Amino acid sequence: MSDTDMEDSSAPLIEHLTELRTRLIRSVLAFIVGMMICFTVWNPIFNFLTGPICTSLEAIGQECGLIFIKAQEGFFVAIRISLLGGLMLSFPYIAYQMWRFVAPGLYRTEKNAFLPFLLASPAMFFLGAAFAFYVVTPLAFDFFLGFQQITPTGDVAAGEEAPISVLFQGSAEEYLSLTMKFIVAFGLCFQLPVLLTLMGKAGLVSSEGLKAVRKYAMVGILVLAALVTPPDVITQIILFTVVYGLYEVSIFLVARVEKKREEKLREEGLWDEDEDEDEVHFEDRGP
Repeated sequence: MSDTDMEDSSAPLIEHLTELRTRLIRSVLAFIVGMMICFTVWNPIFNFLTGPICTSLEAIGQECGLIFIKAQEGFFVAIRISLLGGLMLSFPYIAYQMWRFVAPGLYRTEKNAFLPFLLASPAMFFLGAAFAFYVVTPLAFDFFLGFQQITPTGDVAAGEEAPISVLFQGSAEEYLSLTMKFIVAFGLCFQLPVLLTLMGKAGLVSSEGLKAVRKYAMVGILVLAALVTPPDVITQIILFTVVYGLYEVSIFLVARVEKKREEKLREEGLWDEDEDEDEVHFEDRGP
């Protein structure tokens, strides 16, 4: 290869790297803008996020309130809210920039196949986050707050020593950390159907293969539920049930993808009929 040919082949690579740098810079700037917006309104966002624990406290007759244990805790609470909120605000623009970078290298059929998954991914994340916030988090805090020891003064007889009261005085940073952990964990778990269906469309997994490893998937989901949730059985059971349900939905979606692929190949005359006949003869055989 001559020096001229080498220069010509390296030019497209440099152009792609330049475009990638531009897309990344735009994405980072969008994230910073979203973060700054969320930082200006972090207090209302935090008040919204305290909804589950306030509901649980009011149900047992306690006033809703969280405290700052460390002087810098309020600042870090605002930063964490800004980071998560900035990412959520800027994600559509970041996804658009990544799509604009990848799309020119795809065929039209590949674009039509990949674009629905790009749209379904954030939708499933928000669905999982909403499920975590409105269903799982209240149940978890009902469980945790049930270990308080509240002793009404009127129930103590004269001359008797009142039992020690153990009341919840939660750290704002710890509460936010736990709530965000729920939201992110369930949001990511709800990506399972999108991921497996995309892999099925690419031919990396099959519905029969997913069915064959179902028992191993159950064990993996149990381990996942134990790792990403607090040590209460109720939350772990909910996460296991939801994720395993999503796994079964994924099997159904992958089977639909395979059926559509088979129909398309039959229309184009590329489907191998001998494979179907061999399977039928094999099933008709006795033991």
